[in-house]
Formats: sequence, structure tokens, C-alpha cells
Amino acid sequence: MTTEDLSGGVPGGARAADPVKVMVVDDHPMWRDAVARDLGEAGFEIVATAGDAEQAIRRARAACPDVLVLDLNLPDQPGVEVCRELVGPDSTLRVLVLSASGEHADVLEAVKSGATGYLVKSAGPQELLEAVRRTALGDPVFTPGLAGLVLGEYRRLAADPAPAAQEGPDVPKLTERETEVLRLVAKGLSYKQIAERLVISHRTVQNHVQNTLGKLQLHNRVELVRYAIERGLDD
Repeated sequence: MTTEDLSGGVPGGARAADPVKVMVVDDHPMWRDAVARDLGEAGFEIVATAGDAEQAIRRARAACPDVLVLDLNLPDQPGVEVCRELVGPDSTLRVLVLSASGEHADVLEAVKSGATGYLVKSAGPQELLEAVRRTALGDPVFTPGLAGLVLGEYRRLAADPAPAAQEGPDVPKLTERETEVLRLVAKGLSYKQIAERLVISHRTVQNHVQNTLGKLQLHNRVELVRYAIERGLDD
């Protein structure tokens, strides 16, 4: 993999002058500064850093990063609360959790709160750079071994009777392509893999997902996958 592949520049032919904007949240100053420095040197634009949840929420709203690199263990409240506060149906923010914990409960809680990906701090520098780049694209990025856990939780949630979306005749119909994209999302494919399989652009995949979320009145990928699995679209 080349340095260009790992740079913060927006893929798809965008100008190099449009780097991905990143904010780093961690309560350990040396770690926070080191991560921010490595990302900055790789071409990402570091728009803010924070050491606690309150700072993170306030500064993220002011700086409008594309990706929030977030530690879960913050002094005032858990990082998942930051995620819940900032990630909503109208938000374009992507959250990559970077945590010392690889506990399954922590991973699942982070995903349920709206995180796009989860990386443990033992990951190497190149792995982190690639994870941030992919997170900016909306791809789910997980430390090896955790992706299967998350997909399994999606399936477990789908087995529980609970309304995942508005039902009834007034529910907007999905287009054939939106349903096709939803089916591949439910199978655990990344946006990049979906784009390659359907021979469409990555941005088009993102647009289909956002349109589907809006039509079904869902808030994040977790709810979207649950909705798809409940309807057997992952078969």
C-alpha cells in the first residue's frame, strides 16, 4: 500500500486540497497528541482535539470534523455518550472508536451508539491511518475478529421482536437499487465492496444508504441492518 493510499485526501478524484477533517478525543495528552501528529503528517486535517466528553461535544460541534477518533474511557462520562450526542439522522460525522478495550460488550455498545468502526490501541500506525481513511468513506472498520461479533449481534437483535421502523401502507417504497444496496449492507459488505459489486461509485452507495435511512425513519447503520435482517434480505 502506498503513502497516497493512506493519505487524508478525499478519494475519487477530489483535489488534494480537500483533506479529511479529523478530531481526536482522548484523556491522555501524550497519546492524543501522538495520534493527532501521525494523522496530520499523513495528510489529514486535524481540526480539534479534546480530553473529556464535554470538551469533545462542544468542540466537535464548532469544528465539524468528518471523522471523530474517540476513546471510550473519558473522565467525565463514557465516550459512547459523546457518540450518542453527536451522531444523529442528519449528521455526516463518522466515529472511529480507538480504545484500549477489546471487550465484546464495549464494542457492541459503541456500535449501538452510532460508531462506524472500532479499533484497539494495539493497532499499528498504518492500520490506524487506513481505518480513519475508510471511516471517512462510511465503511465499517473493525479490529480483526470483531467484525463477525458485530454482525452476529445484528442478527441477534433482528431475532428480538421490536419495531425497527415505521410500518404500514404509508411507509415509502424503496427503489430496486436501494433494496439491492440494503441487501448487501445486511450481508456485512463495506460501501467500497458494494460499489465494486454494483459497478457504481462509492458516493452513490452512500447516497442510497442515506435515502433509505430517511425513507424508513432509521437513524444509523445498526438499525438499517436490523431492518434488513428482519425481512430476510441477508439471505
